[in-house]
Amino acid sequence: MRRSIEELRTFYGEPAGALVRRLLARRLDDAWGEAVNSDVLGIGYATPWLDAFVGARRLVAAMPGGQGVEHWPSVGKNRTVLIDDRALPFAAGSFDRILMVHALEEADDAQALMAEAVRALAPAGRVILVTAARGGLWARAESTPFGHGRPFTRRQLEGLVRGAGLEPTAWSQTLYVPPWGPLLPLADGLEQVGRHVMPNAAGVILLEATRQAYARARPGGAVATVPIQTPSLQPQPVSRSRRDLAVPPERP
Repeated sequence: MRRSIEELRTFYGEPAGALVRRLLARRLDDAWGEAVNSDVLGIGYATPWLDAFVGARRLVAAMPGGQGVEHWPSVGKNRTVLIDDRALPFAAGSFDRILMVHALEEADDAQALMAEAVRALAPAGRVILVTAARGGLWARAESTPFGHGRPFTRRQLEGLVRGAGLEPTAWSQTLYVPPWGPLLPLADGLEQVGRHVMPNAAGVILLEATRQAYARARPGGAVATVPIQTPSLQPQPVSRSRRDLAVPPERP
């Protein structure tokens, strides 16, 4: 059963939720920047981050029926919609960027939801999955949304996207601070230390994936398969490039 919209809104209005918003926003900014000239879809509960994509043509927040939908100011390019995980109400190839937050962990069928997201993804589109990390303390904290449903490992997320026809291109972790109020002020320091000395303590894992090839019509009606070029993503120091999410996934 999904966390209700009221529970999610309450959490993200608290200090722990504000911290999660800030740390995830940093990673998403590294990856997509302002998503200039892109149609962006958020699935699950992504509204705390969608407003940062100020260069987008269109922003759509798709919230599962079991969660409920919140009012998100429908000003200009902003829209909200209540969805069925297994049948997204969008035409194929509608979105250049898809962000999935609090979407997979409590889905009745994560693979079906992933398949629907891929159907709605443009041929050269990119998707970022944000989930609770199986080995982290946040997955054990039932006072947070990350302590409910199924947490994931990086390899499980890689298998999920490959099963839907995508290829992982980058991954990252964040939220190394334990989910205890007195320790939250130490979060920034632990972000720097954690990735080097306690990588398994991260509370959240992010995985970016894309199609590796798409079809392009040639003169005369022939169809050519064109590989999609993705940037080389490297481990990031304190000052990171805007286009970098994290490090490339290992091949199995």
